Amino acid sequence: MKKGIIGSLLMTILFTTGYGQVNDGEEAAVSKIYRETSTRINDLVHTKLDARFDFEKAWMYGKVWITLKPHFYSTDSLALDAKGMDIKSVALVTGKTNSPLKYTYDGYTLRITLNKTYKGGETYTVYIDYTAKPNDLTVKGSAAITDAKGLYFINPKGEEKNKPTQIWTQGETEATSVWCPTIDRTEQKCTEEIAMTVPAKFVTLSNGKLVSQKKNADGTRTDSWKMDLPHSPYLFFMGAGDFAVIKDSYKGKEVSYYVEKEYAPVARRIFGNTPEMMAFFSKITGVDYPWVKYSQIVGRDYVSGAMENTTATLHQESAQQDARELVDQNIWEDVIAHELFHHWFGDYVTAESWSNLTLNESFADYSETLWNEFKYGKDAGAAVNYAGMKGYLSNPENAEKHLARFYYNDKEDMFDGVSYQKGGRILNMLRNNLGDSAFFKGLNNYLTTNKFKAAEVHQLRLAFEEVSGRDLNWFFNQWYFGMGHPKLTINYVYDDAAHIAKVIVAQTQDSSNLFKLPIAIDIYENGKKTRHNVTISNQIDTFSFTYQKRPDLINVDGDKVLLCEKEDNKKLEQYVYQYKHAGNYVDRREAIEFSAKNQGNALAQDLMIQALDDSYHGLRKLTLEKLDLKNKAVKTAAEKKISDLAAKDPKRTVRASAIESLSNYDNKNYLPVFLAGIKDSSYSVAGASLEALAAMDNDAAITATKQLAGKPAKGPLLSAITSVAAKNGIEEALDPINSTFGQMPLSQTKFEMLQPLSQLLAKAKDPVRVKTGIDQIVEFRESIPANYRAQTDGYINNMILQGIQNAKQKENTAASLELVEYIKAKRAGDKKGF
Repeated sequence: MKKGIIGSLLMTILFTTGYGQVNDGEEAAVSKIYRETSTRINDLVHTKLDARFDFEKAWMYGKVWITLKPHFYSTDSLALDAKGMDIKSVALVTGKTNSPLKYTYDGYTLRITLNKTYKGGETYTVYIDYTAKPNDLTVKGSAAITDAKGLYFINPKGEEKNKPTQIWTQGETEATSVWCPTIDRTEQKCTEEIAMTVPAKFVTLSNGKLVSQKKNADGTRTDSWKMDLPHSPYLFFMGAGDFAVIKDSYKGKEVSYYVEKEYAPVARRIFGNTPEMMAFFSKITGVDYPWVKYSQIVGRDYVSGAMENTTATLHQESAQQDARELVDQNIWEDVIAHELFHHWFGDYVTAESWSNLTLNESFADYSETLWNEFKYGKDAGAAVNYAGMKGYLSNPENAEKHLARFYYNDKEDMFDGVSYQKGGRILNMLRNNLGDSAFFKGLNNYLTTNKFKAAEVHQLRLAFEEVSGRDLNWFFNQWYFGMGHPKLTINYVYDDAAHIAKVIVAQTQDSSNLFKLPIAIDIYENGKKTRHNVTISNQIDTFSFTYQKRPDLINVDGDKVLLCEKEDNKKLEQYVYQYKHAGNYVDRREAIEFSAKNQGNALAQDLMIQALDDSYHGLRKLTLEKLDLKNKAVKTAAEKKISDLAAKDPKRTVRASAIESLSNYDNKNYLPVFLAGIKDSSYSVAGASLEALAAMDNDAAITATKQLAGKPAKGPLLSAITSVAAKNGIEEALDPINSTFGQMPLSQTKFEMLQPLSQLLAKAKDPVRVKTGIDQIVEFRESIPANYRAQTDGYINNMILQGIQNAKQKENTAASLELVEYIKAKRAGDKKGF
């Protein structure tokens, strides 16, 4: 699973407004209950489901045949997870005969008394006739999975305009049992058949292969899907809707993309790298893609980022980008890689419990680094890895959690920056420690040894140990079964008389939690690099090196792989040398960021100007964002480079940043650049150009905004149109802005639109337009999952809506005062949810 956007939305709220701050003592203490792997009494063997859907009631009528066997010990009973169902009958299947079985049901667990005692390994089949009522079930979501109803009817009655009718399921963590009785545990695996009866106009998707389609007399069609290889219940999937299906292939296996028909022309631009990803992941793991097909489907109102249902990945609607968005970049490509890699790590070999979730999510997280490195170069891979490290370090609470975690309040708590980002960075360190050959052979050993089984972290360790011949207990105890990360202070002492350099590394975190850190220290002397492999293990370690001439640079952690916080007390001259000669992504980034803090120094200025020509677009963009254009020397020296980047940088996002920087120059010669940029196919370039134009020629920006307001706009362009319209009270822009805002999925981009939209609404006079905008904001507020509402409601009600209300109060007209009362009523509406 790839986590969704809500976390970043909350981060924005918490750190920019102060709303939703958690008071000391408000967080519940971590549970003292040991979260052991579930005891296996019965094992799933095969699940056969017949599903029919009632769109009016949002119910599913199910008939399921479940074949099981006692795991080892004999048993005369069976307990199935079955949440919120109406159970009509339970029977034992013997040939063509169904014999009723006694059962009890409490709304969550179906306890069945079997007809006899079955021995270990002896199979039997039970039949259950039931109705699933997902909307009647009260369930709890999490940061990663914002709801857990299992089965979702999207716009089932077709009452919402511009929104398709769809069905999709979400099984992780244990929500498959809302729509199919099962043993809803990760360590369970079985083969599966699912038949779905849907309106004939719909297409369907499920696990495995479509084996038959039957038209029914009532205008429906029954599609039967068959999964011949075993997988876990949380990976079961059903999807249906009016999708366009674009076909691709990998080694003769079907690869397909299910998108809303509007996006059919660009589906290959979004998902088209999938076959190449399949080939790459097959090569590095040594296990060819093991499943019969691979499909990806985009669902409306999806409750997370994406989900790796076996052979049938589900993505949230943010995956669907139009052609202009894709000019900038495919923002969903990393997610596509993430979910695909799960088909090895998570689907093929599955974490045996949520405590071992790292075996699924850390690998999927790290796949984003691996794919970018392979497809776009080492800098791109290192940039993704660096972002993952910063993401983990940004939340201090992460340091208090183990990676393999056996104590937690709820299984949903496992989906966090530790299981994902920290785990991915640990894999990167292990790869560096073992070397590529041993690392990837270790992955192959782990996958082949545990194929179609569930595994725990120790089995990963054993796989690497067997291949490398090394004892890795120290590494796993420290990183997987320990918590936190090192905090390093690095100092340098040079004795030119003795020709000795000392590197002093202090671990400044809690001294009871010292780390063993094998690293490389690179010494650059007379243009030559000498590598020294050392191990940090004490609270303070001192490493001494001889030299003939004082080194130009001593680079600690030469490969820049350590997951740590660090204070590296190098001087500016050494960072400049590091940028030019050490040269990997993090080396250059560190030099840019250090120089950015010292732009009063001519040497730092020179490096910043040089970095505008960096070979990696991400560092060019970073440098543009860090330039201090209030500094006259920097502003003058950078102008020509910025102008060139704005005109011809091959990366549109860099061009957009350069155009934004050009707006700081009072130079009318750039007006043609901005006017041309507004027409660019890139939303980011067009948006930056409109903002820059507004800073230099507001009248021209008003004219451009009026022309753009009725045309498709997303992302930075939509934000720019809204900002210029708000600044100048361009009321006619409200209709398309309201419409576009209303159709946007729940996302960070939509959240960022609240401020300029509210400013425009505050100035607008037409009460109908204002009410429409207010309604859209309130609908957005209500769409935020309940577990986040405590954080978001305060911001939306007390800043966004209150700001509009205050503006209307000041107008003091009959129409504006009516709007005040309307807003008051809408603001009060949030109290109904508490």
